[in-house]
Amino acid sequence: MPKDYSRGRRIADQIQRELSEIIRLELKDPRVNLVTITDVEVTQDNAHCKVFFTVLGDVEQQKMTSKTLEGASGFLRSALAKRLQLRTVPQLHFHYDISIERGVRLSQLIDVAVSGSSGNTTQ
Repeated sequence: MPKDYSRGRRIADQIQRELSEIIRLELKDPRVNLVTITDVEVTQDNAHCKVFFTVLGDVEQQKMTSKTLEGASGFLRSALAKRLQLRTVPQLHFHYDISIERGVRLSQLIDVAVSGSSGNTTQ
C-alpha cells in the first residue's frame, strides 16, 4: 500500500461508502432525499469526522437537510459502529459542500471570459 494512502484516508473512504449506503437504505426521514456524500475528513485520533454532502434543492432544502443529518448523527454513528471494525467510531459533523457550486460558477465565468475575448479578436 502506498505511503500517501494512510490509515486515516482508508477509514474516511470506508465511512463515506458506508454512510452513503446507510442514508440511502436505512434513514427513513422524508426530509433527507437525494443526498450525496462527497467527502469525509477524519481527525488523526479518529474522534471526529467532517462529512461533506450535497443535496438537490434550494438553500432552504440544504439547511433542512443539514439540520436533519445533524439530528440523525447518533443513529448514523451507531449504524456505522455495526459495520466498521473500529474501536471508536468518530462523531459525525455534517457540512454542506459548496465546491461543486463554486466549480460551476468558475466554469461559467471562464466561458464568459473566453466568449468575450474571442468576439474581440474577430473584429
